[in-house]
Amino acid sequence: MKRVITYGTFDLLHYGHINLLKRAKDLGDFLIVGLSTDEFNLIKGKKSYFDYNQRKILVEAIRYVDFIIPEYSWEQKISDIKKYKIDIFVIGDDWEGKFDFLKDLCQVIYLPRTPEISTTKIKLDLFRTK
Repeated sequence: MKRVITYGTFDLLHYGHINLLKRAKDLGDFLIVGLSTDEFNLIKGKKSYFDYNQRKILVEAIRYVDFIIPEYSWEQKISDIKKYKIDIFVIGDDWEGKFDFLKDLCQVIYLPRTPEISTTKIKLDLFRTK
């Protein structure tokens, strides 16, 4: 069984998120999502519209996702890869090169984002309409 892991906030869930999760799942048999906690988002300088539990409910409903774990820190990726026996780490290509240090533990793949949509774009578009 090939295990894949990805991480993210997945706030204001949109089709770009679904595309990323589908492509991640297509790489293996079991997809784990490390979902950023509200506390970790604050460390990253982000504020989600939905809290962790609400985002978890949304992401759990996606058929490509097999398991969700909370993401508390940048450093936990190494221990998660070991703990869950991960074969492939997947993340959007806007992070290109940032996780190459994981290549000693598993395959690292940077997937292209869906270019015309992002949570940031949605927030900006909503702000402009007010």
